[in-house]
Amino acid sequence: MKKRFATLAGILGLAVVLAAVGCTGGENENPSTSSGWYDKDIWMTAGTAIPTEEAVLPTDAPNHGTVAVHDPSVFYDDVTGKYYAFGTHYAVASSTDLITWKQEVSEGNTKALYGDEGADVKLKTLKETLGISGTLDTWAPDVMKIGNMYYMYLSATSAFGSNKSGIVRVRANNVMGPYREEETIIFSGGNGGEPNCIDPELFYDKDGKLWMVYGSFFAGVYIKELDEKGLPVEDGFGTLLWKGDGIGVEGPFIFYNAETDYYYLMTSDGNLNTNYNMRVVRSKNPDGPYADIKGVDPTADSHKGVKLAGNYKFNGGGATYALGHNSVIKKDGKYLVVCHVRNALSGMHHLEVRQLFFNKDGWPVMSPNRYCGETAGTVTEETIAGEYDVILHFYETQETVANSEAYTFGADGKILKGTEEKGAWELSDGYFVKITLDGTEYSGVVAPAIKDNGNKAAWCMTATSDNGRPIWANGK
Repeated sequence: MKKRFATLAGILGLAVVLAAVGCTGGENENPSTSSGWYDKDIWMTAGTAIPTEEAVLPTDAPNHGTVAVHDPSVFYDDVTGKYYAFGTHYAVASSTDLITWKQEVSEGNTKALYGDEGADVKLKTLKETLGISGTLDTWAPDVMKIGNMYYMYLSATSAFGSNKSGIVRVRANNVMGPYREEETIIFSGGNGGEPNCIDPELFYDKDGKLWMVYGSFFAGVYIKELDEKGLPVEDGFGTLLWKGDGIGVEGPFIFYNAETDYYYLMTSDGNLNTNYNMRVVRSKNPDGPYADIKGVDPTADSHKGVKLAGNYKFNGGGATYALGHNSVIKKDGKYLVVCHVRNALSGMHHLEVRQLFFNKDGWPVMSPNRYCGETAGTVTEETIAGEYDVILHFYETQETVANSEAYTFGADGKILKGTEEKGAWELSDGYFVKITLDGTEYSGVVAPAIKDNGNKAAWCMTATSDNGRPIWANGK
C-alpha cells in the first residue's frame, strides 16, 4: 500500500474537542490498513487538535541539500526506510527524515528507472499512442505499493500545451526499479472539452477505496475510482472536481485529515515558471463536491480556493518564486508539503518541504519556512510577543513579489507599524492565533521554525483570511 498518511485514529468526542489527537500507529501508515481503530458509526468530527506539549524553538540549522525534482510526488518505502520524491523528466531524490535530501536520479536519465532498454522501450504504448517520434519525456509520476509490488503511474503529452495525453502504469519489485510491463490507465485524444490526462496522484479514502485524481488546464481536474488492483472501475474520464482554463489549474493532490474529517484537494494555479501558487479546497467526500473558504464550488471558477503561498521575499533573504505542484505526506502526526520552487522568474527549480498546519476552522495554513523537524506546541503571549517580518500574500495569481514589512506584536495584543497602531492579535489555547490587520481578520497558528533567511530560530505565524488570502510572520 502507499505509505503516505498516519492511521485514522478514532476520536472519542464528548461534546468537547479532545486536546490530544494524532497519529496512533507507525510513522507512515495507510488509512485503509490502519493498526489503530476506526468505527464510522461512532465517528465525531473533533476539529483541529490542540498540542498538549509546550513548543520549543529548534536549536540546529539543518542541511537541506539541494535537489532538483520538478512536480515532486513523495512516497515512503517501508523496505528501505527512505522517502522518495519522484518527479518529471525522470528525476528522483531521497531522504531519511524529509529534511536532508540526496539526488538519486538527475533529470533526463531515462535508464535509471527502466534499465538498459530505457523508457522509450518500456513505455512503447504511451509513446506510440501519442505519436511521439523523439525521446519520450514523462511527467509527474506517482508511486503506489499494492501488495509487494511497486506501481508507478506516470503521464506524457504529444507536445507541451496539448491535451492529447495519457496516463499509464509500470511495475517493479523494488522502489527504484527497474520498472516494466506497461498498462494503460486513461488517454485523451486531444479533442475539445477533454481533460488533459496528466499529473496522476493516487490516495485511499477513509473507507479504504482507492482513487486517482488527475488533470491540468483545459477541462480541469478530474477524479476516477480504482479497484483493489489499482485499475479504473469504469471507463470514461470520471468526475470533474476543479474547472480549468488557459492559465490553470494543475498538479492535483488529495489527502484526508481524520481530525477535521475533511478531504483536501490541493492544486497549483498559474505559470509553472513565474507565478505558480498552491491553492486548496475541501469536501466531506473524496469525489466532492469541494468548496473554498467562501463556499465557492471550484467546478464553477478555476482561480479560487484558499491560497497557501505566492511569490514572496522576507527582509534579509532572497525572493522565492513559483511554489507549486506539491504532494503531502504525514509523519509523526505532522502534515508535510513537498513542492518545487524557483529562486528567480523562469529560473532553476529545487525541492522544498514545509509543514502544514490547520487553523481553528480546519483550513490548512503553511509554514513560512522550510521544515527542520520542528514540532508545534503551546506558547504564551509573553513568549512570542516582539518584532516580526510580516508578508501579506496577494490572493490573485501574479508574478509580483510580496515583500515583508516590519511590525511589532505587543504583549498587550496590539500590532504596531513603527509607532502607528495597525491592528491586534490574540492567542487562544496557547496555539491558535487571530490577527487583525488593517481591518481584515486572519485565522491561523503559531509555530517554531528555523528562518530560511539567516538560519535563525524564531517563532512564526501563518494564517488565512475569510477570503483565503494568506499572511505570514517571522519573528526577528
